[in-house]
Amino acid sequence: MEFVELILIPKLDGVVMHGPFQKPVDGTLCITGHHLILSTRKEGVEELWLLHHNVDAVEKKLNGLQGGSLIIKCKDFRIIQLDICTPDEFAKVATTIESLSSLDEPNKLYPFFYRPLFPIMEDGWTAFRPETEYSQLVTSQGDEWRISYINKDFQVCATYPSAVVVPKCVDDNTIKAAASFREGGRFPVLSYRHDGGSVLMRSSQPLTGPNSKRCKEDERLINSVLGPGKRGYIIDTRTQTLAQTAKSRGGGFEVEMYYPQWRRINKPIDRHHVLLDSLAKLIEACNDTTVSMEKWLSRLESSNWMSHIKDTLNCACLVAQCLDQEGASVLVHGSEGLDATLLVTSLAQIILNPDCRTVRGLEALVEREWLQAGYPFPIRHRKSCYGSGRSKTQAPTFLLFLDCVAQIHQQFPCSFEFSTSFLIMLFEHSYCSQFGTFLGTCEADRTRMKLAERTVSLWSYLNRPDVLQSFLNPMYDPNNRVIWPSVAPMSLVRFCFSGCLFHVKLKIFVN
Repeated sequence: MEFVELILIPKLDGVVMHGPFQKPVDGTLCITGHHLILSTRKEGVEELWLLHHNVDAVEKKLNGLQGGSLIIKCKDFRIIQLDICTPDEFAKVATTIESLSSLDEPNKLYPFFYRPLFPIMEDGWTAFRPETEYSQLVTSQGDEWRISYINKDFQVCATYPSAVVVPKCVDDNTIKAAASFREGGRFPVLSYRHDGGSVLMRSSQPLTGPNSKRCKEDERLINSVLGPGKRGYIIDTRTQTLAQTAKSRGGGFEVEMYYPQWRRINKPIDRHHVLLDSLAKLIEACNDTTVSMEKWLSRLESSNWMSHIKDTLNCACLVAQCLDQEGASVLVHGSEGLDATLLVTSLAQIILNPDCRTVRGLEALVEREWLQAGYPFPIRHRKSCYGSGRSKTQAPTFLLFLDCVAQIHQQFPCSFEFSTSFLIMLFEHSYCSQFGTFLGTCEADRTRMKLAERTVSLWSYLNRPDVLQSFLNPMYDPNNRVIWPSVAPMSLVRFCFSGCLFHVKLKIFVN
């Protein structure tokens, strides 16, 4: 279907826009295939450029023969009201926005049509390839690690990248057998090697099932990262009850008698729908300015968003302590080895690795631990906190990661090269963007869609010196030490990142 068939009214004069803490703006509404634009000739008032893909929900308030108001709720938490004079024009604008904001065809999204007005100085699509990122590790520890291309055709694991780092002493046949024993084929792979040799690995749950099946190849793969006489930890991000339930359904967890060198610890982190409901309550409370301060704070607290931050940081700190203070290797997994797993492995690296606290280091971390690791951004970010009919596949896990980073940033403000505005920018682009970086559910998907050829990478834009400058932290003082965040209530800032993001979004600005 062509855009022109969906746009029932491309231009409309006399539309009044209301934004938080701003006077109403009268202007001309223009609707294109990708943008909702409100233009006014008044000095000092910027145009509104809103991507249709940013629309989370549209509410209609009719006013009889006087038209009505469209309440547009955005994935980046903005709420924009458009007053339209006549019922016919009101209906056409509403139908057009609803149609364009709910397109399911990826090829119709803006990144495939966007043409940058800046020269590409660095191709972001090739900036953080595994061969580059792990070259130093493979060179310096060549007797321990190697880059395997067993998944070059995405046949062993559909959601893993084509290149993965695995122990050198384990051959590809062993890896293939181990993959068949893990949900979705997500076999244990290297996530990070800490100074001293302890390693962080991630995977999905083993398919032990109710009969406690074993896989000797999986055992060999995991044990190969342990030194002589060393023990390791398996951090399971599920409750013991959920792990047992998964076991009865064909999933499960590592049986102690088959993995005697590993100690399994349950550190539960809530799943998708719980996080999304929590975020919705948080933003709903932030939007309500009619209640008393006492009730407002109570609603913020009852959203449980801070509890999720605390649980996540607790788990990440435990992983970091095992690696740094005990010199023990760690394997992290839940069920699929996606949301909570990637959340914990990413934050552990923020704590341990000073490089991840730089701009390029954080970009590489997002690329390595989220994009290349198969985090399905288009599915998880299909709806934000306003959308109705939310499914259990949608989740603000990446936002929770950024919020946790902001908490650590708050406690160690001089240890980060980037400011919190950089985190906000990553949030915005992960939900809707002119760049193709967050399209596709995994590398196989991005390869099939030919994103590197047909779209521009967000990293190509951000790493331009003139752009990068605006995201730098003026207080940055490189700190090569491990930083240990406190999770005590007095140390955590209420809604550090989410609150900052919300207040930024009170302003209407050009996308």
